[in-house]
Amino acid sequence: MVKYFDDNTKIRNEDTQSVRNAASLNSFLPKETVKCRGDAVFRTQAARDLACLLDIDPDVDTWQCLPLVLGNGGDWHIPDFVVDRRGTRILADSGTGPDWACQAAVAAGYIYEVTDTTNSKLAVRLQNARDLLRYAGHRVVLGDKVRLLAFLEEHGSMPIVSCLPLLQHCRDPIGVIARLCLDQALHIALDDEAIGPETRVRRIK
Repeated sequence: MVKYFDDNTKIRNEDTQSVRNAASLNSFLPKETVKCRGDAVFRTQAARDLACLLDIDPDVDTWQCLPLVLGNGGDWHIPDFVVDRRGTRILADSGTGPDWACQAAVAAGYIYEVTDTTNSKLAVRLQNARDLLRYAGHRVVLGDKVRLLAFLEEHGSMPIVSCLPLLQHCRDPIGVIARLCLDQALHIALDDEAIGPETRVRRIK
């Protein structure tokens, strides 16, 4: 199948697949994802870092890696992600794309965004995202979930350390809290400081 992105450019699907195949050989931590649709493949560490930020963004519904090709004359570019954010479709890059990428994305029906994941303002949030995503595969026992949510419903925002004794049916109580945060059942502040014992957690209704 041939995709047309302007009057002069034809890009075959095989071009996208070859980039995905090359990216699949890379290995970046954390391995787990929450909102990824399809294979989680990343060309760079910066792309993996952006995916971490997407996974903890409450406005993001899903994201997909290396989704399509944008063309401009004889040039082409594959964005890192397509993101569904509250009904808006966004093509997202973790580094500077070509100067024509924004115009090409708009012509294809998308918004185009670039995020510099090395920005110092994102450092704390990114580290917290990485830490939480290590628990993305954690299984939460229903009894622990109900006890914790009921406790926070009664007492409001509480430090993490005060919640740990309630989690009786797991080897790693932090994993329960992390998983429920990723599921958007709990909220913790991610931008101010690294997650620790005194980090406050509250229930999301």
